[in-house]
Amino acid sequence: MAHTAMSGSGTTAGDDPLQTAVWRLRSRACWTDAAALLERLAATDAGAALQRAALLGERCLYTEQGWAAAEDALRAAEALAHNDGERGAAACERGQLAYSATLLGIRDRADEARSALGRAAALLPPGAPGRALLDFRRGLMAENLSDSPQAARAAYRRAHAGATAHPDPLLLSFTWRHLAGLALRDGELAEARHGFAESLRIREELGYLVGTAPALASLAEAEPDPEAAARLRAEASRLFRLLGGVPTWLAEHLPTAA
Repeated sequence: MAHTAMSGSGTTAGDDPLQTAVWRLRSRACWTDAAALLERLAATDAGAALQRAALLGERCLYTEQGWAAAEDALRAAEALAHNDGERGAAACERGQLAYSATLLGIRDRADEARSALGRAAALLPPGAPGRALLDFRRGLMAENLSDSPQAARAAYRRAHAGATAHPDPLLLSFTWRHLAGLALRDGELAEARHGFAESLRIREELGYLVGTAPALASLAEAEPDPEAAARLRAEASRLFRLLGGVPTWLAEHLPTAA
């Protein structure tokens, strides 16, 4: 499964009650409610505006709905961005939204995605906040739109190193998962199983419920024991139904989930 991507920087921000509430809603697929908590602050604060746009963009990827609201939020965040870091982060979100629309067949925006991610790369030097997420998203582009697994692997490894150096457990769960997917593609079953298991472990520890079903389904793909694979898929199906059928693209991998 190559569809999963992410928006946002990862986990709850310390003990900030607002961020804790946003994370809890986001992790349970309540992106609109999470974005609503940020709406007042996002009117004047560039960081909050960008986070709100990221939440609504993630909703698009997982539900294939809400594109207009995500575009509006992203334009508002772009208008508030006043330094290279903020402009680079906004460009990264612009690239992600365009990538999502292309990947899901909503509209071909691949050129826009490449341009925006290239602009982000020019604004966010290596080691800068947000660079690991950008590297991950460039890996997604290479893997899923350019069919360049070698370039994707290099980008995912840079993202993995960045998420390790500046601890971002949620991003690590994504880099583990996508590196494992490439390993599975190459027939490296043990490596794939390890990566998928690490991704699942992190998501369960974080309580990232909306990302747990895809992680379970991925691990099932690398599980040689048919009974164990069936149990993993059954649990993924249960969570998929619990969350109302999101991510929408997961249904094709869970024949019993519909």
